[in-house]
Amino acid sequence: MISRRTMSWLLGVSVLAIGALALARPAAGQAPSQPPLTMHRIAGNLFLVKGGSGANTAFYITKNEVFAIDAKMSVESAKEMQEAVRRLTIIPVTTVILTHSDGDHINGLPGFRKGLSLIAHERCKADMVEAAKSMPALADYLPNATYNESRLHLYNDDDGEIELAYFGPAHTSGDTVVVFPREKAAFVGDLVFVGRDPVIHRSKGGRSDGCIRTLEALLEIKPPLEIFLSGHADPAGRAEIEAAVASLEALRSKIKALVDAGKTLADVKKAFGIEEAPAPPGGRRYMGPVETIYLEFTEKK
Repeated sequence: MISRRTMSWLLGVSVLAIGALALARPAAGQAPSQPPLTMHRIAGNLFLVKGGSGANTAFYITKNEVFAIDAKMSVESAKEMQEAVRRLTIIPVTTVILTHSDGDHINGLPGFRKGLSLIAHERCKADMVEAAKSMPALADYLPNATYNESRLHLYNDDDGEIELAYFGPAHTSGDTVVVFPREKAAFVGDLVFVGRDPVIHRSKGGRSDGCIRTLEALLEIKPPLEIFLSGHADPAGRAEIEAAVASLEALRSKIKALVDAGKTLADVKKAFGIEEAPAPPGGRRYMGPVETIYLEFTEKK
């Protein structure tokens, strides 16, 4: 099992020299508006991309194809990540796998050439169709290949292997886990947040109990996975996933006890020290995990 300390070391020493570790530099004396984009070799063919705008992304480079996992939040960062790949291989990106439909994972899609294979769970595509109504640039980048199986073998050759896994509604209703069996790794999108509260999009069909089931299922995959990449954290090991499961189970248990005692949503929020934050102008009010879980326990069946 890879420890947290080993994982931090791996991340630190495997940064590839991409323009002295960054593709985009601010002008002299100008503060950077976002972290520089860097690429980290995780294991074998698998690379993690951090920085730029939006969530972490990844690449899997084979002898004839390059698979991107998620697409950053801006066209500029999407192009930067492809430039990073070109420093490693002459093969262009052939496929983009989308873990889910959040903007910080998909809004960079117009930075890729048209005609790519775009793969997602069918429920993710449904969410993206809705998103494209307010962001027309996405209309040309809706998934052109979807699946609804629990496991899909996407690529298997002498130089690598990729599987897609779906365990039901969790962060959203259509989360894809991208599994790399030979690297004993997985890219889990936003299914886990290390050291912070989980994000569960009730508006997209996400569920806290589904998050627990999904993370537990990841720990049961054979051969056992050792490295878990995600959208908003450094690489994690099995211990971090187990801790995330335990934390979410404990949160659900506390809220369930309050619900069983007849407490209202306001009571529950007060018990957790949560102050209501207004919605941003023209935006939607953020629903945190406490409110989401409360509504799960009190919704009519």
